[in-house]
Amino acid sequence: MSTLLVPYYEHPSVRPAEWEAILAAAPRLYGVVLNPASGPGDRPDTAFAEVAARLRDAGVRVLGYADTDYARRATTDVVRDLTRHRDWYGTDGAFLDQVPSGPEHFEYYQRLAVAAWGVGCGTLVLNHGTAPHPCYARIADVLVTFEGTWASYRALRPEPWPGGGDVRLCHLVYDVPPDADPEGLARARGAAVHCAVPGTGDHPWGTLPYTLHHPENTP
Repeated sequence: MSTLLVPYYEHPSVRPAEWEAILAAAPRLYGVVLNPASGPGDRPDTAFAEVAARLRDAGVRVLGYADTDYARRATTDVVRDLTRHRDWYGTDGAFLDQVPSGPEHFEYYQRLAVAAWGVGCGTLVLNHGTAPHPCYARIADVLVTFEGTWASYRALRPEPWPGGGDVRLCHLVYDVPPDADPEGLARARGAAVHCAVPGTGDHPWGTLPYTLHHPENTP
C-alpha cells in the first residue's frame, strides 16, 4: 500500500545508497519530496534530474519543495520555484512548506493552488505541521497535520479531523527509536500518509525511515 511520503533532503551523489533504497521501495511510496537547494535551486542539477526521472519511471509521484514562509513569501517567487521544478525535474506535484493553520491566509494559498495547477501540479501537499482550519482541505490533496518528535507525537491527544473525507492527512515524525511502531500509530490517528525517521535536530529529513533500510521491519 502506498502510504509513505518521503521528504529526503540529501544529494544523490553524496547518498547514493539511500536514494537506491527509496527507489527500491517504489510500490510503498505515496510520493517523494525533491529538494535540491531549499527549493529547485538557481540551475538544474543533473543528479536530481536523473533520480527524479527514475522515480517517475517507477510510478512514484515527485513533489517539488517550495517554502512559503507562512504566507510572507511573494506568490510569484513560489510559482517560479514550482515552474523550475517542473521544467528541470519533471515534478508532477508540489510540497508547500511552512504553511500557517489559520483561515486568514487561505486566499494566499488558494491563489498558489490555482497557479500550481496551472504549471501541471497534479498533487498539492500543504505542510502545516499542525491541524489547520478545514478550509485548506478544499485545495489540497494532502494536509500535513503533524510534524514533530516521536515523544511529542506519542503525547499528542488525538482529535478527529473536522473537515471532509476527500483529503488525505499526513504525519511527519522524527527522532523515532528503532523499536517504535509509527505506522500503526499514524493509522490509529487517521493519517493515510506518513513518514517517520530517526533523524534529530535542525535537519532530521537527512535520514530515511528504518523500514526503507530494513524492509523486514515493515508491519
